[in-house]
Amino acid sequence: MKPELSVVIPVYNEESGLAKLFARLYPALDALGKTYEIVFVNDGSRDASAAILADQFRLRPDVTRVVLFSGNFGQHMAILAGFEASRGDIVVTLDADLQNPPEEIGNLIAKVHEGYDYVGSIRRERQDSAWRTIASKAMNLLREKVTHIKMTDQGNMLRAYSRNVVDMINQCKEVNTFVPALAYTFSRKPTEIIVEHEERSAGESKYSFYSLIRLNFDLITGFSLVPLQIFSLAGGLLAFASAALFIGMLIRRFIVGAEVQGVFTLFAINFFLIGVLLFGIGLVGEYVGRIYQQVRARPRYVVQATLEQSSAEDKDAS
Repeated sequence: MKPELSVVIPVYNEESGLAKLFARLYPALDALGKTYEIVFVNDGSRDASAAILADQFRLRPDVTRVVLFSGNFGQHMAILAGFEASRGDIVVTLDADLQNPPEEIGNLIAKVHEGYDYVGSIRRERQDSAWRTIASKAMNLLREKVTHIKMTDQGNMLRAYSRNVVDMINQCKEVNTFVPALAYTFSRKPTEIIVEHEERSAGESKYSFYSLIRLNFDLITGFSLVPLQIFSLAGGLLAFASAALFIGMLIRRFIVGAEVQGVFTLFAINFFLIGVLLFGIGLVGEYVGRIYQQVRARPRYVVQATLEQSSAEDKDAS
């Protein structure tokens, strides 16, 4: 039977917090009075997360499905795999660390029933460290200016998607992508709501400072050509400025004469231009690298096994 709601949860090394997640998630969904399924995607966890998810499947096979990756392919690949496995009319993504309360799922569903096809969430009071909060706000501002994708709180994974949006995402075969931004581009009527935010129930964050920078760089380069356009513009301006400087120094040489003291100024300008050039080469290389990954057409992720109740078991249960 096709459920009304699918909840997709990527899991990576969360063995210490899964029991608490189960204790809150299932009662919260049961209280909604809707048919639902929970799709856990184990993203190559190196701890006992896969075994715990298998045990939970045996306890609630009627509403639990588990997708097991053969390795670690990343959070967004896990979400995409969950989208492909989901069957609900509404799909909600949720982190496994309980920083997003499962009790908020009902509020997202209510907004979807109002006619919105994509419902994002904004954390009321973030329970993260100061540097993560500041870095996140700065990245949000930069991303909105460059891509024109409006997400107040892009780091919050508690979001609801209509089946139409999910089906469109499933048709995309991008190697590197940011799921909420991709959904925003397909959404006809998006909105956001304020939700509660709690401290991580157990374990530690899987995102380092470098990972956050890498994620946002992928987001910007994956949805906009503005970085290349800015570099092209900057290159043109620097070329013009360099030509003007050369002409000025040439005129000065004939009028005033050679000036040895200006050598260090030339060195400084030269080093600056070399730095800009190297940055530009790296930026172009990033886009070329994305093209290279795409044309290889390798699988974005590899599913080792899927735990789900078969249709025959469904009939026997009925």
